[in-house]
Amino acid sequence: MSEFMFADAFTLWGAATTWLECVAFALALAMVGCNIREIHWGWPLAAISSALYFALFWRSKLYGDAALQVFFAVVAMWGWFQWLRGRRGDGSALTVSRLTRRGLIGTVATCALLWPATGLFLKHFTDTDVPWWDAFPTATSVVGQFLLGRKFIENWAVWIVVNVVSVGLFAYKGLWLTTVLYALFIALSVVGWRAWRRQL
Repeated sequence: MSEFMFADAFTLWGAATTWLECVAFALALAMVGCNIREIHWGWPLAAISSALYFALFWRSKLYGDAALQVFFAVVAMWGWFQWLRGRRGDGSALTVSRLTRRGLIGTVATCALLWPATGLFLKHFTDTDVPWWDAFPTATSVVGQFLLGRKFIENWAVWIVVNVVSVGLFAYKGLWLTTVLYALFIALSVVGWRAWRRQL
């Protein structure tokens, strides 16, 4: 089965695209569609897609992004629970909300700390050729995933930034179908932001 998944499905802009990347691509798009519509089934789709992307990124020596997929798969179970049974601090149901000023500062500060920490780790303990570039989407995606799980609308702004950087990273690595996916994610993040803003 693994031999088939890593077999070439087609060539895109001079680079081979595997069946594994095709399946992960389709599941990831379905996941974001569910997130935009606040459909909780997006979380198990996220877990499956993340498992596939872990294998793809590890093979491409994108260790930060590969590790991130493990995080995504685990956090997907937490996010699924949050969307089904989560509550705000005051006991009210979990609905689309905005971060407080303190929450915004904490979000930016967390990203500013996680990026260099992740970059240093990748630089010194892996053979990646893009430690800082790989570290940025890895670190900020952790924050974005938490905000999404708690239904804070600012998660979409984080994903826009993550996806813009990821487009360049995956293009550099020749993962063209995934590059297209993350370009679509930019547009879908804008759609998600607008859809959630209407909920407020």
